[in-house]
Amino acid sequence: MPQSDRPDPTRFVLIGTSHGGNVGAAARAMKVMGFSDLVLVAPRFADVLQQPEALAMASGATDVLAGARIVPTLADALEGIHHACATAMTPRDFGPPTRAPRELFAELAPQSQRVAFVFGSERFGMSNEDVYRCHVCLSIPTMAGYGSLNLAQAVQLLAYDWRQALGGFPVQPRTVDAHRADDTAVQGLLDHWRRTLIDIDYLDPAVPRKLMPRLQQLVNRAQLTDEEVHILRGVARAVEKARR
Repeated sequence: MPQSDRPDPTRFVLIGTSHGGNVGAAARAMKVMGFSDLVLVAPRFADVLQQPEALAMASGATDVLAGARIVPTLADALEGIHHACATAMTPRDFGPPTRAPRELFAELAPQSQRVAFVFGSERFGMSNEDVYRCHVCLSIPTMAGYGSLNLAQAVQLLAYDWRQALGGFPVQPRTVDAHRADDTAVQGLLDHWRRTLIDIDYLDPAVPRKLMPRLQQLVNRAQLTDEEVHILRGVARAVEKARR
């Protein structure tokens, strides 16, 4: 089934979020990876989804904000979820196992479960009680000396890795593939170069050595397009003109 036709299997849960800009940026991070189910648990401001900063940072993902829900507790946010993943970097002496995202996602993706990624507040992260409700604690591999990620950055990293585990999206070409020059055009270029190189006394036809075969190998490796052949012949013509 094409990715666009599949139901969204994923929920992103933000607990106690303080800044509207982070909510908007998280919505944008979700949308570019094809996710839309956003739930906020007791955000600092009740109108956070309508705040100008949230709408500005969403930048085209305001539909995700419009469809987001605000609930009072994490239990409400996890309704219908089969596997909840906490995102907490603070070490704890008790709680769910800690896993690297990609390793875990490779196991989760084939199970067709409803998955939630749970993020704590910007200042305090997740409480122990909220972490205990989750099945696993995700740890994004970062440099040991500094592992602090902005909320939206963390959302983007996990959304990307999870989307890749689910199958990913095809890369969309941004430019039209150029037409590769055929053998006749390439040989015409080499003949033109040969005449020009003789004309400027760079190639001695009496002692050609291996200059032209080497140029032949060069253009073969370059896999020239029609436009590139035209450019190089234009350069040869300019050299001939300057010589005259």
